[in-house]
Amino acid sequence: MGAVTSSMAAKFAFFPPNPPSYGLEVEEGSGKLRLTGVTMKENVDVLKLCTKRGNNVVAVYVKHPSASLTLLYSHGNAADLGQMYELFVELSFQLRVNLLGYDYSGYGQSTGKPSEQNTYADIGAAYRCLLETYGTKEEDVILYGQSVGSGPTLDLASRLSRLRAVVLHSPIMSGLRVMYPVKRTFWFDIYKNIDKIPFVNCPVLVIHGTNDDVVDWSHGKQLWEHCKEKYEPLWVKGGNHCDLELYPQYIKHLKKFISAVEKSHHLRNGSLPIIEQQENPPRNSTDAREKARPSTDQREKCRPSIDQREKPRLSTDRREKSRVSIDRRERSRKSVDRPERVGNSTDQPEKARNSIDRFGGIVRSVGLCNIDCFKPTATAI
Repeated sequence: MGAVTSSMAAKFAFFPPNPPSYGLEVEEGSGKLRLTGVTMKENVDVLKLCTKRGNNVVAVYVKHPSASLTLLYSHGNAADLGQMYELFVELSFQLRVNLLGYDYSGYGQSTGKPSEQNTYADIGAAYRCLLETYGTKEEDVILYGQSVGSGPTLDLASRLSRLRAVVLHSPIMSGLRVMYPVKRTFWFDIYKNIDKIPFVNCPVLVIHGTNDDVVDWSHGKQLWEHCKEKYEPLWVKGGNHCDLELYPQYIKHLKKFISAVEKSHHLRNGSLPIIEQQENPPRNSTDAREKARPSTDQREKCRPSIDQREKPRLSTDRREKSRVSIDRRERSRKSVDRPERVGNSTDQPEKARNSIDRFGGIVRSVGLCNIDCFKPTATAI
């Protein structure tokens, strides 16, 4: 069944850029790998990671001199490392974190074919690289999943007990739920995030645009409602699927979140006192869903300590209508070069504006998404 699921997923869910936006070469003398088509920085390592499914995936590790935390970033669909490179460098600088980004199997210069199971193997290889190559501790890792990347992110997060935090950026409840308004989890569905998120034991930040026309806003809201440790979500008023980085509140809210988890010791005997609850959080969902256990798809096991999985019960998810945004700040969709001021910011006004201008300029030049990520092709479920 796992093979059937992966085959179906590959037909309608994965769109690697073709041709890839970058190349790979070996530096003369040093023997180090480097990306072609981008301006390489001295603080960036280029890596080839072997997964337990036999694929070689390309990754970049961006080092920050004063970082205490590391972001493991799983990017969205229709993008690869060449397109994400400048954003990764800028995020590392703005958030003062180390950042490891990787391409999925079949994306960029990574070998293999895109599939759900391969993405689980890919993030497993990236996580092991942090532990074994860079000596990163589990409790110093923040997993970041954008769109499709929320799948491998939540799969790994549900199996790690000491993870520091999770960021979900325009996440999906499941692949099938993006395409059809189904009320339950089917065996052939992919990325069953709604069933896995109750087993994530660390603070979770959800970021979603209220005008997302690819993955409806209700996906982010329902995932947030089922978090154990909720952090104040960011509902970007007017934001779509691939433009949230262009809004000034995006980087400000991320900085606030990183600062909060950085100051915490993240004790497992209770919720973090520093993690802020939304002032007027959504009411409890009317779902009749049981607490589900993580899926037992035939995925590789990344670490002995996280191998045990149990079969999930069927979900009876009922999607509710989107409520009015609980983000009270007004946001305009103006040019990034002239962003609006956001009230109640703890940043210095002029310093914040300069920071946002630079960040927005980087993001605008990247062009992160050029197609609708989940529209079915000739084959549909």
